[in-house]
Amino acid sequence: MFRALEVVDKLFERLSRRTAQQVSRRNFLASFGAALVGASVLPVLPVARKAQAAEDPGMAWAKRVGAQTTDPKACNYWRYCSSDGYLCSCCGGGPATCPPGSSPSPTSWVGSCLNPDDGKLYLIAYRDCCGKDACPQCNCLGTAGEMPAYRPQLNNDIIWCFGGSSMIYHCSSAAIVGQV
Repeated sequence: MFRALEVVDKLFERLSRRTAQQVSRRNFLASFGAALVGASVLPVLPVARKAQAAEDPGMAWAKRVGAQTTDPKACNYWRYCSSDGYLCSCCGGGPATCPPGSSPSPTSWVGSCLNPDDGKLYLIAYRDCCGKDACPQCNCLGTAGEMPAYRPQLNNDIIWCFGGSSMIYHCSSAAIVGQV
């Protein structure tokens, strides 16, 4: 066993010495820098993203949870694929309306959800209702198409009451904006 290690050791020693004699430090650094720059361009190259483009996140969510269109107080109601928080339909409002005493935030996050009845994708604007204490009923978490906080228009973890008259979160509504 020691003999095999000695052979490998001598091979690497010879290779290292030969490289040191033939390649200057500047040449090595220039080649190494070029390799780093070349490697940084790889993510920009066009790559087939078949797995990502195969299915919309809203469609995948609808299949996974068994989306339905009859009970807006259930977390698997089709509009809630990207909703995060308490459902306004359980707090005195509707799927797209705020309960009395609260007001819709001026901003929202968006998602696309599949309506299982007609098989079409709809763009949904999720708007927090603000101004009353939180309504601790029907807490649902839909993460279809959610993105990190650096893409705020697709992030459902943000309290969207900023810009309104109150920053107190009450519930979340899900209004249909249009068909995708």
